[in-house]
Amino acid sequence: MSKKRPLPIYLHDIVDAARAARDSAAGLSAFRGDMHTQRLRHWPEDVVKQWLYDHADHPAFLADYGHIDLTRVAWRLESVPLEMLVTMPTGASENDLIDYFAEKPGHWVKVRSQGCHVGVREMWELHGTWKSWPVLLDQGLIDPQLEGLQVVEGRTRVGVLRGRSRRGLHVAPKHLAWVGHPILG
Repeated sequence: MSKKRPLPIYLHDIVDAARAARDSAAGLSAFRGDMHTQRLRHWPEDVVKQWLYDHADHPAFLADYGHIDLTRVAWRLESVPLEMLVTMPTGASENDLIDYFAEKPGHWVKVRSQGCHVGVREMWELHGTWKSWPVLLDQGLIDPQLEGLQVVEGRTRVGVLRGRSRRGLHVAPKHLAWVGHPILG
């Protein structure tokens, strides 16, 4: 007897839950309690927050990733080489965004100095990397014909990295990131 595959979940299935949770006092915990996001228990909390909770309704994300069955993504924290990150694309809807941030890396570090961004400047100066791990996807999830990784969330961080690298500023040779891979079978 074959194992029955769960019903798929797509970004558009969770847009209303993300908006309602962001507007409520319960916030992320309310979002995690939604019937759809409960089925994504295998997703790291950090990925859920950065991508789904904060940006499920972002039009470019809906256009670029709306066709991906979120139940078929497995996440791992991986060390990604600088050489990959300095050329890594983002979604087609905002394909020039990383280079936009790369043009003024110092500015984007400077404006991220309050709230959850406290310590961003120090991480870049001392360790040559970001404070929080960006979200990357195996491009095979987007199109089975594609290979490599793509930046989903963290385009500012990758832009800062790219800009610092171009300017010869301190940048670590490897960087931690959440990487989503297809669940096969």
